[in-house]
Amino acid sequence: MNDFGIWITETLGTRVWRIIRILVESFPKLLKPCLQITITLTLLSFFFGLILALILALVQVANIRGLKQFARFYVWIFRGTPLMLQLFIIFYGLPSFGINFNGYIAAIVAFSLNLAAYNSEIIRSAIQSVPIGQSEAGYMIGLNYFQVMTRIVLPQAARVAFPPLFSSLIGLTKDTSLASSITVIEMMSIAKRVAAVYYEPFWMYMEAGFIYLMICTILTKLQSYMEKKLEWKQPDDTKTELETVKEERSR
Repeated sequence: MNDFGIWITETLGTRVWRIIRILVESFPKLLKPCLQITITLTLLSFFFGLILALILALVQVANIRGLKQFARFYVWIFRGTPLMLQLFIIFYGLPSFGINFNGYIAAIVAFSLNLAAYNSEIIRSAIQSVPIGQSEAGYMIGLNYFQVMTRIVLPQAARVAFPPLFSSLIGLTKDTSLASSITVIEMMSIAKRVAAVYYEPFWMYMEAGFIYLMICTILTKLQSYMEKKLEWKQPDDTKTELETVKEERSR
């Protein structure tokens, strides 16, 4: 091998080891905000968004005049505008009216409100997929509206809504990277800082992407497992929710 070939080999070898060293050193720096900020931000936003989504869906299904129109308007606004814009309005815009949030709280508010708009449509569709005869039969045996919803309709709707709701959780995990735009020090923020120090943006963002990929892979496996647990059993193996309620009422 000539001198040029030796120089190329040594140069490439040095660069490869440098990149490996940087990736090893930066991994804990990226993992820490991922566990402390990214995951907690995802779970809190999904929890509050799911509660609000359920309220919006029930308001629409119950056909409460005035509230239904408000719910439809809410869904229209938040599904029709970019999430980034909503983050900016809540963090940068609301202080103009004396409403101030720190970056973390603003991110939770924005993600929750945005997620609620999408998930409310999922829950509404799942509730409406339950045959109307189920509800009517519940009323006929003396159940009130609350009992019909909680004991007959919602348990069946939950199985229908679970896959798309869990998919929205996976999507939210990736969307939390937008929080870096409103000063939240999460994984993408750290990746940008490390990239600026080592001048290796490609490998830093690749490493951050790998961590996101691993989290979403774990969530996808969990979703598949839970979907199998929630699969409908054959009629001869189990009784329907309505049959169970009838038996309890007859005792």
